Amino acid sequence: MESVTKRLYEAMFLVDSAEAAADWKGINEHIKKLFERNGAEIISIRKWDERPLAYPIMGKDRGTYILVYFNSPSDKIALIERDSQLSERIMRVLILRADHVTKDDMEKETPATAIEKKVQVPSSSPESPVIDDEDEIDGGDDLAEQPGKKII
Repeated sequence: MESVTKRLYEAMFLVDSAEAAADWKGINEHIKKLFERNGAEIISIRKWDERPLAYPIMGKDRGTYILVYFNSPSDKIALIERDSQLSERIMRVLILRADHVTKDDMEKETPATAIEKKVQVPSSSPESPVIDDEDEIDGGDDLAEQPGKKII
């Protein structure tokens, strides 16, 4: 009987941004089932980023990237790629061996998590300015009070 060696792999999935925003949980479950069906063990699955595409893919101009680290026997990778290509929810997939990746590398901040941290800044912090009705937004002179200036 042969012993099956599982190796560490990294997969980058590209999905439609509109579908990811509308059904993020469904997209994640779809990807998890794809790995489960092929005997792979997911270590980490996270949103990497949402970006415009260089060229339209399946008629879409924007895509959301999902980064997955997983352990799998090497003979199952072709099946995972084939299932991904047959899926209507996945636009593209790239799978690479990731033997060189450490646990710290897997937990590094992604562009999506960096944006989430920026968004979670409380509104009462000094970083977010509060504009009163009396404050001028553009910081320029009040044209109505200056003689000889026309307001267009």
